[in-house]
Amino acid sequence: MRISVVLALATALLVPVTVVAQKPPPSAPPPPISTSPSRSGIPPATSSEPSQPSGDLVMYIMGRVAPDDGTAVPNDVLIERICNNKVRQQVHASPRGDFSMQLGSRTDSFLDASGDQSSQSVVATKDAVSGIPRRELKNCDLKASASGFRYGVISLVDLDVFGSTINVGVISVQRATKIEGMTLSATPYKAPNEARRAYEKGLDAGSKGKFADARKHFETAVKIYPTYASAWYQLGIILQQENQKDEARTAYTRATAIDTRFLPPYLSLASMAYTEGNWTEVLNFTIHILDLDPLNNAGITGYILDLDPLNCAEAYFFNAVANYNLNRIDEAEKSGLKAERVDLLTRFPELHLVLGEIFSRKGNYAAAISELQIYLELAPHPQNGDQVREQLAKLEKLNASVSASGKTDRK
Repeated sequence: MRISVVLALATALLVPVTVVAQKPPPSAPPPPISTSPSRSGIPPATSSEPSQPSGDLVMYIMGRVAPDDGTAVPNDVLIERICNNKVRQQVHASPRGDFSMQLGSRTDSFLDASGDQSSQSVVATKDAVSGIPRRELKNCDLKASASGFRYGVISLVDLDVFGSTINVGVISVQRATKIEGMTLSATPYKAPNEARRAYEKGLDAGSKGKFADARKHFETAVKIYPTYASAWYQLGIILQQENQKDEARTAYTRATAIDTRFLPPYLSLASMAYTEGNWTEVLNFTIHILDLDPLNNAGITGYILDLDPLNCAEAYFFNAVANYNLNRIDEAEKSGLKAERVDLLTRFPELHLVLGEIFSRKGNYAAAISELQIYLELAPHPQNGDQVREQLAKLEKLNASVSASGKTDRK
């Protein structure tokens, strides 16, 4: 009996201890996260250092979005921070493509229906202390997307940067063009990472007018990856900006040799040949472009708005002028009319001079008069204004004579 009493007392004393060690009272607050291990059953101290050093908090992620073909930034670029396949944060880029994402706060951020709404409610409780631990970004990507573009992604785990602000640089997005490969070469996506980083740095420097730096980066890109058609094209643009025409022509030609369906360098070469009056080269370059343009094989009877960044209106204009100067009048008229219907922004007033000459040679004086009048409206003070007005007066007399003759014949 004495032994049983002793065992019963011992059991009564041990049971509460066991329960406390296995399950803390529900009213007790959870212990703070500690970077050092603690002894079992003993809660860590709460009055010493903070659990996460403030220097290891990331407060901002910033960068810039740019189309890979060097064209204008779309106006609806959305940047998303995606962690563990869930959308955690979303911001819109500025019209220049710049963006800044504040972490640990809902400021300047939102989540649409595709986002993880539960994560935003957690973030809202952190507004007093902006920023999140760096380690939480290890499984995160930044995704940039816009209508008409294929998205671009940068992994945050690959960025070897420190400090409270992370600058990811340029996120490239690929334009979804109406013709695959028309304005964007596929070679960038086969390039090594070092070449792509140099290329993106070149785009960034070029957009800021730092042409010497841009040239250096593009030269690095093509040295690492010699079949980088987009980099050769961008290098040609910089060289042309620096008035190094022969070097620019060489760079454009290298791009065309690498990817014959990548058309921007063909248009640049056509433009250079147009300036030099080399009509055979203009014709050859523009024929290559227009053979891949569906508008060239479509029966266009009205005016259309072509949003393709290549600007085929310019290609049609160059082609019309080249055909006219090579005495290919019918071909010149065909290309000229298509350029007129595509060029709603009226960037080429000279086109109407060419069409005026074509209609005049064909005896269609009324159409020729209309084209010269349009030219004078678009260029009210041209250097050849007196000559054009003199020609217009002659055409009006000829048209009046033809009209009078037609009336006599009808009588």
